[in-house]
Amino acid sequence: IEQPTFPKITEMCVKMIRRVNDEEGIKKLVNETFQKLWFTPTPHNDKEAMTRKILNITDVVAACRDTGYDWFEQLLQNLLKSEEDASYKPVKKACTQLVDNLVEHILKYEESLSDSDNKGVNSGRLVACITTLFLFSKIRPQLMVKHAMTMQPYLTTKCSTQNDFMVICNVAKILELVVPLMEHPSETFLATIEEDLMKLIIKYGMTVVQHCVSCLGAVVNKVTQNYKFVWACFNRYYGALSKLKIQHQEDPNSTILTANKPALLRSLFTVGALCRHFDFDQEDFKGNSKVNIKDKVLELLMYFTKHSDEEVQTKAIIGLGFAFIQHPSLMFEQEVKTLYNSILSDKNCSVNLKIQVLKNLQTYLQEEDTRMQQADRDWKKVAKQEDLKEMGDISSGMSSSIMQLYLKQVLEAFFHTQSSVRHFALNVIALTLNQGLIHPVQCVPYLIAMGTDPEPSMRNKADQQLVEIDKKYAGFIHMKAVAGMKMSYQVQQAINTCPKDPVRGFRHDESSSALCSHLYSMIRGNRQHRRAFLISLLNLFDDTAKTEVNMLLYIADNLACFPYQTQEEPLFIMHHIDITLSVSGSNLLQSFKESMVKDKKKERKPLSDEESGSESNSNSESESEEEPSKPRRLRKRVDSDSDSDEENDINAVMKCLPENSAPLIEFANVSQGILLLLMLKQHLKNLCGFSDSKIQKYSPSESAKVYDKAINRKTGVHFHPKQTLDFLRSDMANSKITEEVKRSIVKQYLDFKLLMEHLDPDEEEEDGEVSASTNARNKAITSLLGGGSPKNNAAETEDDESDGEDRGGGTSGVRRR
Repeated sequence: IEQPTFPKITEMCVKMIRRVNDEEGIKKLVNETFQKLWFTPTPHNDKEAMTRKILNITDVVAACRDTGYDWFEQLLQNLLKSEEDASYKPVKKACTQLVDNLVEHILKYEESLSDSDNKGVNSGRLVACITTLFLFSKIRPQLMVKHAMTMQPYLTTKCSTQNDFMVICNVAKILELVVPLMEHPSETFLATIEEDLMKLIIKYGMTVVQHCVSCLGAVVNKVTQNYKFVWACFNRYYGALSKLKIQHQEDPNSTILTANKPALLRSLFTVGALCRHFDFDQEDFKGNSKVNIKDKVLELLMYFTKHSDEEVQTKAIIGLGFAFIQHPSLMFEQEVKTLYNSILSDKNCSVNLKIQVLKNLQTYLQEEDTRMQQADRDWKKVAKQEDLKEMGDISSGMSSSIMQLYLKQVLEAFFHTQSSVRHFALNVIALTLNQGLIHPVQCVPYLIAMGTDPEPSMRNKADQQLVEIDKKYAGFIHMKAVAGMKMSYQVQQAINTCPKDPVRGFRHDESSSALCSHLYSMIRGNRQHRRAFLISLLNLFDDTAKTEVNMLLYIADNLACFPYQTQEEPLFIMHHIDITLSVSGSNLLQSFKESMVKDKKKERKPLSDEESGSESNSNSESESEEEPSKPRRLRKRVDSDSDSDEENDINAVMKCLPENSAPLIEFANVSQGILLLLMLKQHLKNLCGFSDSKIQKYSPSESAKVYDKAINRKTGVHFHPKQTLDFLRSDMANSKITEEVKRSIVKQYLDFKLLMEHLDPDEEEEDGEVSASTNARNKAITSLLGGGSPKNNAAETEDDESDGEDRGGGTSGVRRR
């Protein structure tokens, strides 16, 4: 307002106006700003201000050409609604001024276009002006009634550029809204419009045909009732299709068909488009003929969906989609169900066909929504006199049944590798949920999965749907959270372009946030739900759950990167990791020992006493978790044990290995879950800077207040479970077992056993010495987590470095050497 010539004004307006649907405070600000800027009446003599305003509005509309104009419609609606009951209506007055001046400007551009050479710039402005007029007509068509005659000649624009097509489409859309409101329009005016539209339908491509048929629908159905005119057009294309079908049946490979392909494509599309806007089974069209037109059209279009050429199939499916809008009941036909469901569920089916089926469903739902809103508005006008019982709920019942038919296949489309397929599937589900056509609980896991999509717009849309469901039905999200996590892993698997790389559970950007962080932030507010969710996830690591290793890695990634806020959250996880470790760990060692060959007792001498130690300890393991205060002194294995001892152990176990290497592989496989939990505990410990004693003292039954302190996160701590990544990349589960692999698994077994013996930290010695047990445990952990050589510690992860100092005061020196 102060500096109308400032160059960045358009950009600023675009950024502001997009916030028109934000929370109340911002919405109010946006509305007030634009009311001042655009929708305040301008004095009649101030031509300059008016021109500035028009240029500004059309610039903003032009700038938003690719992102859609919902915001403009929303803004206009908000402003006009706010003054509905007022006696003075400044916004309405301003709108009238703007529309009149826009029309004037268009006429001026028209003159300058015929004179000037630089048509590109001006024709861009012309498109923006006409688009702005369309946006006004969409909200208040009455404003354009007196200008309809002025707009009509633009239907005869010579089309050479993209802009010319935009002009024609927008003018058709304006006339569609405005002509039915005109009082006593002249016959010639209407006849000219009909003819112009028909010429365009015959001559130009899909977009123009679509808008022109739609406009023709409004003009003929609501004003002229010139059904013969439309019937002739329909017969022309329907006849052509029938002829082409007969030719194709006689000889599918005939050259005539190839030459006629453009005519075939145009006929399929146009027949569908005409069926969308006209019900040809009315007597007005077919007279007293007994033929059922809609079934005939269905049969024709269905025939071409089986054509060998994908382009023909696509056009036939588009035509079907149009016909279903006029006659939704056709979607219950068995052949249609089979066609739609097979295209959606067939893995090898072309992406274009899948997208087209989803688009059809989307358009149908959008049309239904518009119909419902219109019915709602009409109902409000007559609600006082009518009886509630008669209010029609038939159409929503129909769309609900239709969506139930195709819901499962649409949801399954979320697991498609192509983002465009996922995009349309999500649109269909969002429309279905917004119209309340299905019970939302069945969509929750799929929406959670879509919340991990790499494209931000899709993530946000899925997350928004979850928030809406959570508002209406508390507890649904928590109920399906684990199923949703598993499904999100499937989505990530589908998207994963490089099958050799394991699927990870965090975003590969600077935030490294968990893919399911939005899900966690929705659940974390309720302590009971949060704990149940975390325990269910940790239970998947249990050796009895038999979860595949890559999925465990994915879940561990998420657990490592969730947006924890209080100390209670990670402490609770670590507490349960300890419990799982003690139980699963003992089972794992037990089953490995049982698989070793029994009759070589002599060679197993060095192990026997160790094993008995581990046996006796595994029984007391679970109790010890409950009473962390009791120090347990186990048989100490001092750090200065020479490596040759360990070598002897490895050799001894190697001799006892069975011929069949299956138990070895099984051990390596199951141990990954336990390794991941160890890694996760180390990671959380380093991330939040907890000491061993703090973790040890934690009890889940203590009051929430004690651990309500905010977490102080360390930066640069990354979760990198090297062992598991190597295991997955080398595909060890399916590869040949070499001597070297056997040795490494046996070494892992011994480290593991050592760790299980020293699982509980001893209390520190009086003089600050670190107990031998703690030392041994640290050594085992370092070895297990792949921290054997200094190179690993430095390069792969900082976790191990800090964990030494944390765990036992001064052990890191020992570990480094």
